Amino acid sequence: MTYGVTMTYVQNYTPQDLDRPDVEAIDGPAVIEFGTNWCGHCQAAQPAIREAFETYPGVRHLKVEDGKGRRLGRAFGVKLWPTLVFLKNGQDIEKLVRPGSSQPIELALNRIAD
Repeated sequence: MTYGVTMTYVQNYTPQDLDRPDVEAIDGPAVIEFGTNWCGHCQAAQPAIREAFETYPGVRHLKVEDGKGRRLGRAFGVKLWPTLVFLKNGQDIEKLVRPGSSQPIELALNRIAD
């Protein structure tokens, strides 16, 4: 997986073997979204997340499948899905849990965007 490539909104959560040092090595702005493809809350949040990312195409978006035995979510204190962790140069700047609209996502994206 290439972490230095600019991406836009990502559709599906994928199992990934990322760990905290991998995340800390990401340059620039990025968002890790924790959840699962079958989660109703995750599905309900997707229109707002997609809308927010349309304004910030330069921010990397990683959707990480979370759950039992997945340590990365625990490292970021994830308890509910979806949880979005906003990063700048590998450092977590903000976390949003179950966002209900695009506005708080856009505000957080603005804080990390270059």
